[in-house]
Amino acid sequence: MASLNVYSVLVVLFLTCGAVMATKENGRIVKENNCETKMGLPCVIEAFTSIFERGSISHKCCGELVVLGKVCHSALVKRTLENPLFKDLSPAAIIAKSIQTWNNCLALIDSPSPSA
Repeated sequence: MASLNVYSVLVVLFLTCGAVMATKENGRIVKENNCETKMGLPCVIEAFTSIFERGSISHKCCGELVVLGKVCHSALVKRTLENPLFKDLSPAAIIAKSIQTWNNCLALIDSPSPSA
């Protein structure tokens, strides 16, 4: 019985340390890459809305998102999911929307612009 309690404590400690390390890792990536300074606020709001709520992202903001880079994009989304305000959201669904937004923006930026 005592070994079960010790085992349970070790599992909880391992999971907690893993979560803290993930949080620190995303924060480190954001800081080292200056991720928070690479997009204008209107485009940050547009990207956030397209991923965490319902909305679309404009061509202009897709351009800013692509310049931001995939590493920053992923770290910012994951760091946002770590915020207790978003605890009721499905991380898998948000990550899927994040990937979809990224891929849509890449396709939009890579496609030739329609001529006027």
